[in-house]
Amino acid sequence: MRKVIVTGGCGYIGSHTIVELIREGFDVVCVDDLSNSDGSALRGIENITGKTVRFYQADAGDSTAMDSIMSKEGPVNGIVHFAAFKAVNESVQDPLKYYSNNVAGLISLLEVAIRHQCLRFIFSSSCSVYGDAELLPVSESSPLGEIRSPYARTKLICEDILRDLAASGSPMKSVALRYFNPAGAHPSNEIGESPTINASNLVPVITETAIGKRERFTVFGDDYDTRDGTCIRDYIHVSDIAGAHALAMGLLLNPGYTLPFDLYNLGSARGNTVLEVIDTFSRINQVHPNYEIGPRRPGDVIAVYADNSKAKRQLAWQPRYSLEDIVRTAWAWEQKRSAGM
Repeated sequence: MRKVIVTGGCGYIGSHTIVELIREGFDVVCVDDLSNSDGSALRGIENITGKTVRFYQADAGDSTAMDSIMSKEGPVNGIVHFAAFKAVNESVQDPLKYYSNNVAGLISLLEVAIRHQCLRFIFSSSCSVYGDAELLPVSESSPLGEIRSPYARTKLICEDILRDLAASGSPMKSVALRYFNPAGAHPSNEIGESPTINASNLVPVITETAIGKRERFTVFGDDYDTRDGTCIRDYIHVSDIAGAHALAMGLLLNPGYTLPFDLYNLGSARGNTVLEVIDTFSRINQVHPNYEIGPRRPGDVIAVYADNSKAKRQLAWQPRYSLEDIVRTAWAWEQKRSAGM
């Protein structure tokens, strides 16, 4: 059986990806330091798949810990790397924290993987590397605009590290997956977004306000050059994102696969404004969260959404869920997790 380590596997996208990897026949090992999750997703994964995932509480950037895990679990065929800090606003306030964890952590993990002959690697990247794109939708070959945050810059630097490693003749083969805006929860309602620090992404902020955890939330800017003045993003269901990782790992492990490095956009190929997402949530769930309009937020780009044709063509990937599915599953998950608190 093909064995894969998922770093950050107790987190939002990581837990959903473990479900998809198990369904595709992979033997999955989860590594997470629980800095932004509590491990409860492991129970949800077991409920969905009927499989108990081996778990190690460790920092993926700790070479001593990862050497020990790789030695115990070896041989390991591949790594899916999610373990990184991801809050744009926090990265603006504390950039060194992001460079230390996201960039140095990747380098350490790659060094361990190569020592243990684990030579297939999927990197969790972001559409934020496109910055303020001049032409939409953005494709993998689009020129990159001005990077707006240290978070985004760490993702681009990490992509460049993998690209340079590939050009060096290293036997490591890697894929970077550029996510747009993952949202929603697993249709089973067993796993979803459960950060232990304050949520910063739009959909969980909406659901937390709707359930009463927040009195209101802020829409950052309504004077952008968009159809209603608010930022445009490409919202993609987390299970669609997760499925792409299983397909990409299958491709990397195919004996005939030869590309040392490649990258793919993972988005819905449509853009929605912040106000459109709020309106869709209210319409589908018949709940109207309180919000206010505030000033623009440092680090935010005006608009970005994906050309996802490469992933469709080369990974045989097809998004299955709509924005309506996203807000419906997100609200069901919020109600469940809030009831259990």
